Amino acid sequence: MALKDYLGEQFLGILASYQASGIVHHIGVVYPRRNNQIRFFIPRGHALAMGSLVTLHLDNRTGVDELDAELRVYRASFKGRISDIDENWVTIDPLECQLVHGLTLVENIRAPGYDYPPDARPQRPLPVTALARMAPPEERDHQNKVGVLTTLTPGQPHTTVLAFLTSEDDDVFLIIEPGTFKLSVLQREPRCFFVIDERAKFTFDEAIHWNYTIMESVAHEIPKGTALYEEVRTAFILKNPWEAGFFMLDGLTMLHLPRRAVVMAGEPRPLP
Repeated sequence: MALKDYLGEQFLGILASYQASGIVHHIGVVYPRRNNQIRFFIPRGHALAMGSLVTLHLDNRTGVDELDAELRVYRASFKGRISDIDENWVTIDPLECQLVHGLTLVENIRAPGYDYPPDARPQRPLPVTALARMAPPEERDHQNKVGVLTTLTPGQPHTTVLAFLTSEDDDVFLIIEPGTFKLSVLQREPRCFFVIDERAKFTFDEAIHWNYTIMESVAHEIPKGTALYEEVRTAFILKNPWEAGFFMLDGLTMLHLPRRAVVMAGEPRPLP
């Protein structure tokens, strides 16, 4: 089956790409084709180049379904190459895409000869957060259950959807299972971006007016057993109760993403 059979004809998407000017995020509308090409419309314009490697976060969250919070939706990190540009439209050929529903792999798309670029960067422990106490949870984000984490893999970025917690000091808190790809990337390069959208509050037509926040950060670990860990765990479960079971896992990593900058869609940020 094609991606559009799972995801639909039209939905919002997040694109990340390394360009000569730095890493760029764009918010736009995704139109998947039967051959798994993607047409991506960027209303505010772009400076993407032909042949660029890009990564799109795709999912069919509606923002009005209670099941969205538990990720009972189709979602994917779609890696592709720009093959055509027509003003605000770009066409993206698929290179690699794993479509997931819940915890189940549904489709595995891979172009002939494609492989993940090797990552020779040394793996190191994450820096430990200097934060001692958590500010009160940010109430405006209570209905926004998941966001998109962009990590800096070789060749092109990687995206993944995660439950999150925010505080009134603009801190973001995440939990990551042991042995995951995204954790290994952060241990090589802790700089990252986190994108929060407003689909929990707005319909598609309203959300298309770009109620998105793109935050640049450096991931820090919160050691288990600290007062901050317990504080965040309690608030995290109150906001995301379906995540409670993950705290039983050995080796679970809790992350603190302090805000380094709020980034505008289309704004290039320097690469490491």
